[in-house]
Amino acid sequence: MSKSQDLLDKRIHQLKDVVPNDRGGMMESALTARDRVGVQDFVLLENYTSEAAFIENLRKRFKENLIYTYISSVLVSVNPYKDLEIYTKNHMERYRGVNFYEVSPHIYATSDNSYRSMRTERRDQCILISGESGAGKTEASKKILQYYAVTCPASDQVQTVKDRLLQSNPVLEAFGNAKTLRNDNSSRFGKYMDIQFDFKGAPVGGHIINYLLEKSRVVHQNHGERNFHIFYQLIEGGEEDLLRRLGLERNPQHYQYLVKGNCPKVSSINDRSDWKQVRKALTVIGFSEDEVEELMNIISSVLHLGNMQYGGDDGGSACITSDTQIKYLSRLLGVSGTVLTEALTHRKIIAKGEELMSPLNIEQASAARDALSKAVYGRTFTWLVNKINGSLAYTDESYKNSSVIGLLDIYGFEVFQYNSFEQFCINYCNEKLQQLFIELTLKSEQEEYEAEGITWEPVQYFNNKIICDLVEEKFKGIISILDEECLRPGDASDITFLEKLEDTVGSHPHFVTHKLADTKTRKLMGREEFRLLHYAGDVNYNVNGFLDKNNDLLYRNLKEVMCMSENKILTQCFDREELTDKKRPDTAATQFKSSLAKLMEILMSKEPSYVRCIKPNDSKQAGRFDEVLIRHQVKYLGLMENLRVRRAGFAYRRRYEIFLQ
Repeated sequence: MSKSQDLLDKRIHQLKDVVPNDRGGMMESALTARDRVGVQDFVLLENYTSEAAFIENLRKRFKENLIYTYISSVLVSVNPYKDLEIYTKNHMERYRGVNFYEVSPHIYATSDNSYRSMRTERRDQCILISGESGAGKTEASKKILQYYAVTCPASDQVQTVKDRLLQSNPVLEAFGNAKTLRNDNSSRFGKYMDIQFDFKGAPVGGHIINYLLEKSRVVHQNHGERNFHIFYQLIEGGEEDLLRRLGLERNPQHYQYLVKGNCPKVSSINDRSDWKQVRKALTVIGFSEDEVEELMNIISSVLHLGNMQYGGDDGGSACITSDTQIKYLSRLLGVSGTVLTEALTHRKIIAKGEELMSPLNIEQASAARDALSKAVYGRTFTWLVNKINGSLAYTDESYKNSSVIGLLDIYGFEVFQYNSFEQFCINYCNEKLQQLFIELTLKSEQEEYEAEGITWEPVQYFNNKIICDLVEEKFKGIISILDEECLRPGDASDITFLEKLEDTVGSHPHFVTHKLADTKTRKLMGREEFRLLHYAGDVNYNVNGFLDKNNDLLYRNLKEVMCMSENKILTQCFDREELTDKKRPDTAATQFKSSLAKLMEILMSKEPSYVRCIKPNDSKQAGRFDEVLIRHQVKYLGLMENLRVRRAGFAYRRRYEIFLQ
């Protein structure tokens, strides 16, 4: 008998050991004939080295609405693009406290497994949800939260925490998600959430860390895309007297910041009912009526900023031609209209120790207005996350020895026709997560076997460290070069940044530009683009706006005006100390790189579980299985290599002390 057949038989016996569970059912009897379509665990696939067999198994199950399949303990989830009746309380009960392989694959089984490991082994857990934009990551994280909210022990105090954990979702989605070409509810920020459990296993608190909100969306959207949901929810759902007070009309087409994408309505989104949900959620989380009012003042002020009209001669100084907007802005932001007008048309410069006001031309004034809109929205979003964290913080002394399950739901790898600084950061983040997945599933396990002298045939895989280094390496990575261009004196521009890249990393095998490309590639690239050969495919990035977005600067006098605001939220968002601090803040890319490094440390310190989300087609259509698209995802997610290591490896790997215990 071959070694692989021997291993397969052992694995099948492990999985088919008929262990009675406390519900009196057996594994075999708990599974219906439908559950057994294809194989539930790819480890049991007869032709396990065949990518075609792997995809065929996914397809068979997908056609039967069986969207979940395991690779050992890794959950593969295919987005069905429709509601399935598999998330009821009865389903939750079926998975609660039951051995992982006793019931059919499900997100609830992964949730329950992490929870029981945390309880029995007293080790913090994390569930890493990955996949490209539109693959179903946000929905997966919501299902996990709902499972814990329903199945964990509760008391009155715990119930409040559960409600707040659940209600944080609609609020963060309203302010941080938007319709893109790939996904009607795309997360435009990254989110890591810790759920804290006490010694009884009850959820007693939580904490959210947010990453890089795509602020440029506030002032510009590509065709077929929308701004953040909250703007449309307020306009469609806000009560008549609220809109009157805010100076808004019930028509998104009247606002410059909402017409760029030419997509005010989306068939899958009901802005009016979502507004009601967000209002209720804000109350549950503990927002006072005054705070909600201040928050809506800020959201509407962004729309009024976008509608501000500038006049003036070509190249001459700009002036504001619409008094109405300034009147509303003055009231909503709680600042002097005269001071705001000056700050939006002049820049304060210091020459020979003297402060001078230098007039801006129309282009500069429009850029200053957009910078203010992005800063106000971005800082308010951070305030919102901190406010939610305050409501989730647990204070009881007895909870100091709490255990944690972390949930990572972060923007997926994405490629658009026009990719800018944000896509560059998002895809870099996905490279880092892929590196972590490789480290924890493919690299470390094989090294462990080799170190222990176990006969082992190495499984080859693509290690994307080379791409991570290209982006983040000190002094010669893309981020370092970008920072250098942003900080150096002289005429630095997006084009000089591109030229510097060509000089420094031009020979790198995963980097190419129009100038360096062969004739065939050159036809597919613009002169202002560089291409990165990512683990998930090639992406062209347009350098226009890279320096501005990385600098993320707001004119000093606009900061000064915001520091004078009487809006209680803005006084927390704009700190007066900023005005006296002479130290230049870190650039956006460097801040993002640092926060990602901290995230990797958090994830490495916990016991991971994985949910690998797959997008079945690009048209968000139920029942459609696009084999070419799915093969591409299976390849870059490293699922075949993952299967080979799991198939040849040991089913249970525990340190001796833990095993003995």
